Amino acid sequence: MEQDLTPFRRSPDEVMRLARMGSFHKSRLSFMPTLLRQLVHERWQFDRSAWEIDATGEGYAVYRARGPQRTYSLVAFAHNLPDEMRSDRVIATAWDATFALFDGEPSAQDVARLRANVPRQEAGRISDSELTLARANRSVRLWAHVVDSLAAGRQPEREQLESVGYLMRTTAVYGSGKFGAADRAAIADRPEFRGPFRAEMLTVWLIRAFTVDLVEHAARVKGGAHAVTMEPALRRHLGVGNSTGLGMAPFLLNHPTLINNWVAAREEALARVRSLEIAQAGALVEFSRLLEEARVNALNWHTEHAIQVEKVHKLNADLEWLDAHLKTGALEQPYPWDRLYRWATRSLSLEGQEQMVSLLIDAHGELVDDLAATMNADEQGSFRIDGRMSVGCLLNTLASQYGWVRGIDFGRQEARARFWYVSEEKLEPRLGQRQCDPGAELEQPLGVAFDVSQMWRGLEQWDRQSHLAEYLLAHPEHRHTARRVQIVRSHPFAEIRDNLTSAEMLPIDLLRCKLAFFGATKFDPRSDRWVRINMYADAPYPHEISAPLQA
Repeated sequence: MEQDLTPFRRSPDEVMRLARMGSFHKSRLSFMPTLLRQLVHERWQFDRSAWEIDATGEGYAVYRARGPQRTYSLVAFAHNLPDEMRSDRVIATAWDATFALFDGEPSAQDVARLRANVPRQEAGRISDSELTLARANRSVRLWAHVVDSLAAGRQPEREQLESVGYLMRTTAVYGSGKFGAADRAAIADRPEFRGPFRAEMLTVWLIRAFTVDLVEHAARVKGGAHAVTMEPALRRHLGVGNSTGLGMAPFLLNHPTLINNWVAAREEALARVRSLEIAQAGALVEFSRLLEEARVNALNWHTEHAIQVEKVHKLNADLEWLDAHLKTGALEQPYPWDRLYRWATRSLSLEGQEQMVSLLIDAHGELVDDLAATMNADEQGSFRIDGRMSVGCLLNTLASQYGWVRGIDFGRQEARARFWYVSEEKLEPRLGQRQCDPGAELEQPLGVAFDVSQMWRGLEQWDRQSHLAEYLLAHPEHRHTARRVQIVRSHPFAEIRDNLTSAEMLPIDLLRCKLAFFGATKFDPRSDRWVRINMYADAPYPHEISAPLQA
């Protein structure tokens, strides 16, 4: 008989709060490490099949990834970009490097077509032979330091590498049909892409290899015979940076079933660990190693944003306290991991609590890794509204799942201070101030709490035995809200249980949550609306996991 995990599961009311979601950390269930484990398990092969980059840094390269059934190729274009043209803003029109992930091995004609379009990004067009479109800019200060160091025959300073963490940062990685790329449905059944954002994660990982190859190429051009390559240990510290803004935030609201599955997998993993009656020796050793690694990472987490500075300060203190607590024999009692978790909820900040959740999950790979397969979703399956449901049944769901809405006073101006809209120029999500910005009439249906309160009030005036379809025929403006409520009936982690139009709402919490599931680290908010991160830092490179080529 399977153990009942109910006592060890956290409730959605506890988990799906912005402050906690904005404190999530990467775990072994995040998409980057999950992808790498699959590539290793399936013995993928990687090589660089083309390198046509000249002494000025202009040209292209092709990186091949060959799996059991298919081959994919990152086609990377390097550009000799003047400093004055370099910008991370979405309105930029030129970048240091641009990329496309090609489905298969590109011919010379394919490369020529991509060369005419990929560097133009939104202004160009790609085809359904491409799975992603991306661009990146150099970290100018670190790039120059690494080139100068390697050209002179010496290694770059580790402190400088760690202070920045990446040679290039992507400013966009597009997929799922954008700008002509293959639609998600065309690749969703492929085993290597069944997990969320797999094509995008593969793209970024191959970009990481390209950036190191390119900086070493620049060093050879500058230093000639004196130039050296970067030591493997230093290479490992480098990831790929990313600048992400509000455009990512609405995703969590527009894909409730998918978000439910992400969070549900993480929570199930935590519950499994907490339910263990004893701590296995291997898990104890691994948890200790991971804790020390987390302490080092936190000490090297550089940020200038006041809120994140305070969170990192608390995290450092939390990890020190956690280490001291373990030395008291905290894991020698029955159900040690559950006891440790309960201690953390009483003693640590949200940042520290969620870091410990990731440590607990990561120390128990064999117990939790199967949950990665549950993190995808058939979103069409929950899209249709069940009009046969009674009004009373929907009211019961509102009472059980949306009680938090009743605590919001929408009569206060602060409760509806903001509105979400899509910019006409870039077709990107934006956040306006309702009292002073024009465009509130174009508001997107992302003010879930207010919409639920309006529908709830309307439903209470109807006969509880009547069908929901009757109500929606009279009030079609509530269709999207009724759909959300029905989804939450079977997907309890589908809804963020906070007011997303509040004056106090921090959009950065939405970004942090999604990026933690990607596997990002070193969150560095530049405001409450955009953040810089690091991806794949300390991960292996393609040549390090590549299976031997078949004869």
